[in-house]
Amino acid sequence: MIYSAMAFAWVGGFVWHSTFMFTSTAVIDGVCYEYVIIQSEVARKIHDFLHFVSFYVIILLIFIFCYWRILVVIRRQAKVMADHAAAGPSTAQTHAQAQSYKIQSNVIKTMILVSALFATSWLPSYIYTIDMGMNSKPIDAGFYVTIIVAFLYTCTNPFIYAIKFDPVREVLLRLIPCKKNSG
Repeated sequence: MIYSAMAFAWVGGFVWHSTFMFTSTAVIDGVCYEYVIIQSEVARKIHDFLHFVSFYVIILLIFIFCYWRILVVIRRQAKVMADHAAAGPSTAQTHAQAQSYKIQSNVIKTMILVSALFATSWLPSYIYTIDMGMNSKPIDAGFYVTIIVAFLYTCTNPFIYAIKFDPVREVLLRLIPCKKNSG
């Protein structure tokens, strides 16, 4: 399933953008107009809507669904651990509940942070692209600025996980070679 999802992500995006690029790009008087030559305004609006839904709304829904499933599994494990701890001393049960609450809280905070960062970093790009399409404007510097902001999400995402999850942080710290002072 993971390999098919990876293949779909690469191939699907490539096919989507390639077909649209080839059908909406033309060279007129020596100037290349990318993604702006559309035969029908209805086709432009349908494409923009489907692109926004496919690559923005559905991705946000996937984030929320997957984090929700993670939270369900954590809660189920916490219940099992609480049942096992019930037979033991009261302090062990209290500690297990506190640990479970901390993990659940961490997952919820991470879900909100990742989803909000994705939403706020990619939305300007989609708004700008839709505006360009509606007004038949060629790609300009504003487009590239919004794309850079969107790609910053991709760069910051690993740091979010490194900050929020101890196992990820430990693996990343082991990857960083550093000398320890012996004195």
